[in-house]
Amino acid sequence: MGAAAGVSAGMTRARDGSITFEGVRLTNPERVLYPDCGITKLALAEYYSAIKDWALPHLANRALSLVRCPEGYDKECFYQKHVMSGVPDVVGRVRITEKSSTDTYLVIENAAGLTAMVQLSILEIHPWGSTVDKLEIPDRITFDFDPDVGLPWQHVTAAAVEMREALLGIGLESFAKTTGGKGLHVVVPVTPKLEWDAIKEFARWVAERFVAAYPDRFTSNMAKRARTGRIFIDYLRNGRGATAVGAYSSRARAGAPVSTPLFWDEVEKGVKPDAFTVATVPARLKKLKSDPWAELPKLRQAISARIRKEVGI
Repeated sequence: MGAAAGVSAGMTRARDGSITFEGVRLTNPERVLYPDCGITKLALAEYYSAIKDWALPHLANRALSLVRCPEGYDKECFYQKHVMSGVPDVVGRVRITEKSSTDTYLVIENAAGLTAMVQLSILEIHPWGSTVDKLEIPDRITFDFDPDVGLPWQHVTAAAVEMREALLGIGLESFAKTTGGKGLHVVVPVTPKLEWDAIKEFARWVAERFVAAYPDRFTSNMAKRARTGRIFIDYLRNGRGATAVGAYSSRARAGAPVSTPLFWDEVEKGVKPDAFTVATVPARLKKLKSDPWAELPKLRQAISARIRKEVGI
């Protein structure tokens, strides 16, 4: 998957140097997006093609916020929520009203949509916690464990396991993934019943109970000074329009890391996040006998009436 990656068998190159990949015209396929590890635009498209069956259940049919890096992760990148020029027709659109305006968001619908993200030099895909057909009723809750600089990794894995146990204690199963950075996400699928404000309030309640139980280890305050020596439990990912990086998305960081779903026993054993990159994740998935998140889209569970009453939602 290096810079020398050429046009694979079956691909044709046009006179302008572009190629057609997954039905999408990919311009400048040799442009290097990760110069530290030689990953080109074509190599990133090949990555998404290799993992599409694992990624689409978690990235498709959701409004997206995106990180776009036209010259590579180490040059200027920018956060983009609304439709931009040059978006291929294979990418879906959804109109969303925010405050006083209505804007068009992009939606991945299939493998071609994933390739289109690469064509647009998007290095991070951040889906909403709701699907486009139930935009106002989330079906996923994300707790982002973001450690202070220098905290040992085992503190993060232990925290995620404790969160899993706490959620099980109120009747909710959860799933883990790396963030592609220095943290972990604990993701709770829920049957879409409650609106954004209620889900955010529930997430705040869970995070603050954790902080109250272990004030020396956790904070729910996003201020940098509050994080000293602690793990910030970011529950704000669960507000309307807020997002968290999606499963199997690359990150705009050195080494081309990937936000990777994990088995809980991998978390318990302390698997390191730097093991999961654009170059390594396809081989990992080929070796796995099952999908760590296979049950997530199928799971039907809800916040109980008792807990809703306690939270006040």
